[in-house]
Amino acid sequence: MERYNDRRESRPEVCETRGSAWVVDQDWQDVQGYAGVLRHLGFDVEPFTNYQEASRRLEEESPDFVFVNQGTAAFEAREVLMGALARSHRTPVVVLTRSLNMGCYLEAMQLGAADYVEVPLTPAEVEHLVTTHLQPRALKARTTARP
Repeated sequence: MERYNDRRESRPEVCETRGSAWVVDQDWQDVQGYAGVLRHLGFDVEPFTNYQEASRRLEEESPDFVFVNQGTAAFEAREVLMGALARSHRTPVVVLTRSLNMGCYLEAMQLGAADYVEVPLTPAEVEHLVTTHLQPRALKARTTARP
């Protein structure tokens, strides 16, 4: 995965946290890469390389955004997806995959995934996913908060 270059003029500084984001993937390099981009975007990031560990943590915590790798065609990410959405149906969960699988795609979307995308992703693509899936949530929160 590409990393952001350090040219300050190309990306604005983030002043406040955007909340918590989880990255769940068995590949530590991918976890670190996506976590770095999410940190740059202002998230407090929790990295996981184990689906069961992430599922257990969902019993205690509710992240604001989740990237979870599908795993194999057996769809190991299912429990993380279901657990995150059980905590809050408004949590955007993006399922990542190295190999598109129509069965996994359909199941992920039926369970409520915000998106299902093929990796690797560039930092700009990660930022686009975050912006796309958090924007409606932020707008809804502002609309419901008005008197």
